[in-house]
Amino acid sequence: MSLKELKRLYELRKREIEDRLLEFKELFDEADDERLFAELVFCLLTPQSKAKVCWRSVEKLIKRNLLLSASYDQLLDILHGVRFKENKARYIMEAREIFMRGGKLQIKDLIRSFHDSKEAREWFVENVKGMGYKEASHFLRNIGMGEDLAILDRHILKNLKLLGVIEDVPKSMTRKRYIEIENMMRKFSENIGIPLSHLDLLFWSKETGEIFK
Repeated sequence: MSLKELKRLYELRKREIEDRLLEFKELFDEADDERLFAELVFCLLTPQSKAKVCWRSVEKLIKRNLLLSASYDQLLDILHGVRFKENKARYIMEAREIFMRGGKLQIKDLIRSFHDSKEAREWFVENVKGMGYKEASHFLRNIGMGEDLAILDRHILKNLKLLGVIEDVPKSMTRKRYIEIENMMRKFSENIGIPLSHLDLLFWSKETGEIFK
């Protein structure tokens, strides 16, 4: 895809992208801690798995009232179709322990306590097992707190290479390399006049044909 084609696609999908980002922003204001935790679980499930399959699993947990109480075996049963579900089930259980205080979830106030999205991302990467920079950025974006962060998954990296923003797709991603590519993507977005958060969803829609989450 050329830059001209990318801009043409953006004009077609700009309104839909803006609407979705507005939904993300409204989520943090309107949702309770359990709803925010559901987004965290979703982002823990997504690595190397299809987003819609992961979200269906989260919806099952919510519907069965098991998001905060499912046992390891129950999680394995519900995470059908999610790759590496054994590890991810453990990540969910460990995350519950981190955010439960006196039998109550405490995640919203924690997020409010951070100075900015980058500080929040560092905390989640350091403290939540299964969360790297991509997953933490994804989570914060999905709750309207990370529009200035890049979600560098394979779809994004592939398109950055095609557009000449990066030379190669890294085989592994260190913190230093993630920040470097994020800054390159941010500069690219400024140069072409498409906001970073819009560019992420635009690349996603180009690859999948829709704007999901």
